[in-house]
Amino acid sequence: MAHFAELDENNIVIKVHVACNIDIQNNGGELSEQAAQHFSTITPLSQNGVKYVQTSINDNFRKKYAYLGDYYDSIKDKFICKQPYPSWTLDSNDDWQAPIARPVTYLDNILDSENNLCPDLYDWNEESKTWQKRPV
Repeated sequence: MAHFAELDENNIVIKVHVACNIDIQNNGGELSEQAAQHFSTITPLSQNGVKYVQTSINDNFRKKYAYLGDYYDSIKDKFICKQPYPSWTLDSNDDWQAPIARPVTYLDNILDSENNLCPDLYDWNEESKTWQKRPV
């Protein structure tokens, strides 16, 4: 299955739709403008939508899968997460970074029983612009 992000006039993702791979292959192929235009004939844009851009659920292209509120940078041809806090800035990889690094803890590389990283022990406090330890 292919996926298309529907963008508003500011290139903000307002919806993500699923498309048939055969429709993509028969209409310009993956990542083509022709496939995006064809998709709009099958699934018309919503009231605030202005265009479709293909996104990858596996993060195989355009940096990441597009989620609601993400921004599509048409110059860099990639989706960028929405800014989590006003004080955070984009780094050279277009990832949001806090003004100060999160403290490193012994849990940072420990996996739980399902091989997921353990949860962070710190939360960002935008008011004080500091990382605060979560109550245990």
